[in-house]
Amino acid sequence: MRRELIDASQLDLKEQVVNINRVTKVVKGGRNFRFSALVVVGDENGYVGVGMAKAIEIPDAIRKAIQNAKKHVIKIPLLGTTIPHEIIGNFGSGSVLLKPAPEGTGVIAGGPVRAILELAGVKDIRTKSLGSNNPRNMLNAVINGLAELKTAEEVAKLRGKSVEEIMS
Repeated sequence: MRRELIDASQLDLKEQVVNINRVTKVVKGGRNFRFSALVVVGDENGYVGVGMAKAIEIPDAIRKAIQNAKKHVIKIPLLGTTIPHEIIGNFGSGSVLLKPAPEGTGVIAGGPVRAILELAGVKDIRTKSLGSNNPRNMLNAVINGLAELKTAEEVAKLRGKSVEEIMS
C-alpha cells in the first residue's frame, strides 16, 4: 500500500462527522464516560483522510479526530468522475467492493462509505459492503481500497510497457 506524506495545510479540506459513540471505562470509583468521534476530511478533488479520537466532551473529540484525519490524508487516482478499476478494500472483518460506474450513475453507497467517497471527489461509483457494517471498519476498508488503486500509466511503468500495450 502506497501512502506518501501529504501536507494537509495546503489543501482546502471539508470535514464530515460520520459517527459519535459514548464509551465507558469501569473503574474502582464508578464509570468514566468519554466520547469517540469518527471523522472524514477531503477536498473533493482526490484527497481524503479518516480520523478517530476520544475525549470527555464531544466537541473536543471531533476536533481531535479532525486533526488525526488531516495527518492521514491520502491521494487517490480518479478517472474522470469515477475510479480507474474495481477493487475490494479490507480492514478487520469489514470488506467493501468499489466498482467504477459510467457518468451519471451517482454515488451508490451506504452511510459511512458515501461520506468518504463524496469528500474524495468521486461522483460515479457503485459499492457494496461485504463484511462488517461497523462504521470504523467500513471506512478503513474503503481507505485501504482507495490507497491501492492504480492508474493505467502506473501499471504500464511498473511492467515496462506502454499504456496501449496494457489496454489491448
